[in-house]
Order: sequence, then structure tokens, then C-alpha cells
Amino acid sequence: MNAPQTRERFAQARATGQRHKDAAAHIGLSEGEAIAAHGGEHEHPIKAVPLRGPWLELLQALEACGPVLALTRNESTVHEKTGVYQKLSATGPVGLALGADIDLRLFFTQWHAGFAVTEHAANAGTDASLSLQFFDASGLAVHKIFCREATDRAAFEDVMRQFGDPSLGYLFRPKPPAPAPRADAEIDAPGLLSAWAAMKDTHDFFGMLKTFGAERQQSLRLAEGRFTRRVAATALREVLQEAAFDGAPIMVFVGSPGCIQIHTGPVVRIEPMEIRGAQWLNVLDPGFNLHLREDAIAAVWVVEKPTTDGTVTSVEAFDHSGELMAMFFGERKPGKPEREDWRAIVRKLSPLAAEAA
Repeated sequence: MNAPQTRERFAQARATGQRHKDAAAHIGLSEGEAIAAHGGEHEHPIKAVPLRGPWLELLQALEACGPVLALTRNESTVHEKTGVYQKLSATGPVGLALGADIDLRLFFTQWHAGFAVTEHAANAGTDASLSLQFFDASGLAVHKIFCREATDRAAFEDVMRQFGDPSLGYLFRPKPPAPAPRADAEIDAPGLLSAWAAMKDTHDFFGMLKTFGAERQQSLRLAEGRFTRRVAATALREVLQEAAFDGAPIMVFVGSPGCIQIHTGPVVRIEPMEIRGAQWLNVLDPGFNLHLREDAIAAVWVVEKPTTDGTVTSVEAFDHSGELMAMFFGERKPGKPEREDWRAIVRKLSPLAAEAA
């Protein structure tokens, strides 16, 4: 499919109300491929200009824009935060954004391509939507940033121009299939549990999995009854509704291959709703929106990790392909023990029904 055909078919899919990701999938392309096809001169409402790095410098330049919308998603969950890009730094290919509202962990080895995207509205009196969109090598979106009403639009346009480079031609390739997890019997389960018990920091968990060659949910299964327990698929709704009712501040982590985005604070407006046959669990608060496909939940685990500050408890949801959808924690600062109101919420979560176990 050439670029003009892609633009035409993409526009037709968009006209049915589909978002970029779904419209691209509808025509058999990755989102990155569909956006890349909108470069150059054409008459369609979406204009895409390739962006050059360094990506850290680009993100640092956004501070002058004031509040923007940061969006990170995976297949089943969308995390949106409004705030200012501040305190950006990197150690090698791993970056951090530690602003008051925009809190990110950035894995730049996954940032293959970026585009400055202008999407003109059908109504001539409405400003065009402006965004910066980043994709991995397979065309999967890793992070997006949108200009909003409170944004300094001129400053945002300056960033688009400063880092735009129409000469770049990003190419995408299909993602190779992930290697199958090792069989449980091949994992040194006693060694894994001993290392788990010896953890001093929650960040030790990722290294531990790598050391023992265990897939994340596999490790939760091997630790069941000691450090983990399964709960009902309704647990995420219970977490959000109880946190909203109690006013308990929580942390919500959602990741793509190239970014983990974090909300820290209270949640207030919890709205489950059905949209086109899909069951969505939503947080609709000023500055923070979460959209999670509740009908995509295959497993929810309560996970305990030892640290020097005491046990830290998370609630982790996985979809039917085994992908981590989202993680929930109580609000916590290093050096402080876990909040009792969070532990009370977790204790009350509905157990997994026997027939579902």
C-alpha cells in the first residue's frame, strides 16, 4: 500500500470514529506506519513531520510550553496526565521525568521514531490538534504529548519546528514474536524465593527476574502463597472505588515498551462504562485520566516485596496475552513505610472464585 492509499484508507477509518491506533489496525498497518504516511504535501487533515533527537533534549524543551497532556498506553490501558515536563535527566538510555505531575521512566532504546503531528479539525473555526508522537521499531506508540488549552501553543509549535526534520524517513518492521517463557520446572524456584525474601528495594525485582530467567507473571505464580495471591478480576474496580471513597492517595503505573507513566495522588471520579461492546474502567479527574479495558483482565495479583522500609504491596493486572496492564500502589516516598489505608484496601479485595482458580 503506497502513501496516498494509506492516507485515504486511514481517513475512511477515522471517519467512523476510530482512534489512530484502531484506524491503523483496521487497514492492516501499525500506527507508526500510518502516521509516517502523512508526511510531505497532501490534502488530508493529518500532517506528520519526522522528528530528530536527541529525545531527551526534545523533552527538556517542552518545559517552556507549560502544561501539556502526556499519554502512555499499552494494548488495554491508557494513562493520561496533564502537567509540565520538568526535571528531565538520563543515565545512558534510561531517562526520568520527575515533575510534580509528569512522572515518567523512559527507555530510549525503544524510541525508534518521532513525529510532529498536526490534525486539522473538520470545523474551520477550531484550532488544529498538535502533538508529538513516538514509536518503537514496529510502529507501536511508546509515548505521546498533546498541546492543550493551557499550553503555550506558540512554544509548542517552536518545539515542533526546532526538532522537525522532513528529510528523515523512518521505516518500521514487524515485531518478532516474543520468546516463550521457560517451563516452571526449569526455574530455580527455591533460589527465586530466597532472592525475593532478600530484596531491599522494589527496583530489585526486575533484576531478580532476569537473574532467574523468569517471566513476570510466572514468578508471581511460583511465589503464590508466600509473596503473592490472586484476587478477582473486580479487584481493580474495588481498588479505585475504595481509594476514592476513603480519599487514600495511590500510585497508578501504566507502561508501553518505551515508557512507564505514573500518577501519584487521590482519585475521585470512577466511571465504569460500556463503549462499542467493550467494558472500560475509567478515572476521569482533572489532570489524570485512566481508561482500562476491564473485560481484558485475565488475572489480578496482590504482590508483596520486602524493602528496607518494610513490605511494599502492589496490585497488578494482566491481560489474556500475559501483558502487564497496570500496577497500583499506595502513595509512598522512599524511607517511609507503606500507608495503612492502602493496606486496608488491599486486605478487603475479593478473593478469586474457586472455579476461576
